[in-house]
Formats: sequence, C-alpha cells, structure tokens
Amino acid sequence: METRRSTETKASTKTTEFFAYVAMVLATIVTAVMVGNGDGGGDDIFDGRDAMQLITYLTIGYMVSRGLAKSGSREHYSA
Repeated sequence: METRRSTETKASTKTTEFFAYVAMVLATIVTAVMVGNGDGGGDDIFDGRDAMQLITYLTIGYMVSRGLAKSGSREHYSA
C-alpha cells in the first residue's frame, strides 16, 4: 500500500492572490506618486502615509488569505 505524500499548499508565488497583491501594491505606489503633485498648489490628498497604510491593509489581507488557503488545502508532491 503506497501512501501519497503532499505539501501543505501550492507555493505562494504560484497563486492568484500573490499576483493580485503585487499588482495592488504597485498600483498604490504609482497612485501615491502621481496624485496631488501638480502645480496647483493644493494639498496632496493621497500621500506616502496613506499609501503605506493601504499597503499594510493589503498585506494583512494577503496573509489572511494565505492562512485560509493553508488551513485545508493539500497539493501532492511531484517526486
């Protein structure tokens, strides 16, 4: 009788959540750089502090989604 060994989950870099997370972080950084830097002299309505806060929330969400994925998913070893 042969038992099948399995890993805990898929590698994090192979998941849709990872690519969505990276895209959202990059979009947040680009938005923080571009918004409010015109010659109008107005306030910067989305500055670095706001961007870091949003990136922190994105990171927490990503870690929670990975934790939920690891809680019951199995992927078989290829070897």
